[in-house]
Amino acid sequence: MMSNSRIGFSITGKLAALALAVIGAGLFLESGIYNIGADDHHTKIVLALIDQLREHSIGVRARAIDLRYVEETQRIEAGAQHYAALCVGCHLAPGVTKSEIRPGLYPHPPNLAQEDLRDGRRAFWIIKHGIKMSAMPSWGKTLDDAAIWDIVSFVRKMPDMTPETYQKLTDARSANFGIPSNKERSASQASVALRSPAPPN
Repeated sequence: MMSNSRIGFSITGKLAALALAVIGAGLFLESGIYNIGADDHHTKIVLALIDQLREHSIGVRARAIDLRYVEETQRIEAGAQHYAALCVGCHLAPGVTKSEIRPGLYPHPPNLAQEDLRDGRRAFWIIKHGIKMSAMPSWGKTLDDAAIWDIVSFVRKMPDMTPETYQKLTDARSANFGIPSNKERSASQASVALRSPAPPN
């Protein structure tokens, strides 16, 4: 049985170690020595901690979501058009293998055209709420739950799509939304270019 003096010494030692750890962490943060730039990757320890935090945080919250995949053609088409307008620059698509923004993103976003959807509830939560300290925004600020499920359901089917199928879905403008098709975007850009005055000599 430990004496009172030994117990007191043990508690004091633990408190002192905790205080030193807090002070050390504070000095580390204050020093600015850790490079937060996106072009300098995390250390393995920091990356492992962030990965664990992200996966557990999303997992706990996604469990409460009811899975609502949709199969209607019109809604899959709607999801494809939202994806083309909001997501393809980071996550690519069939026939879209690179973008200007993607190389500079860190953490590097997954190529959803090549990855099977592991869990629709998880995907719904990420699209709706986004992820802190990443380039993933919270689309729940601008899209309702039905539109997000349209995107999730489209992403679920995308790895099996050909570039031609993807192009057809994203070019078929839906009357419910008003998102221009790829051809309409190109025509609009060409029209603007023709209307623009020639630069002075």
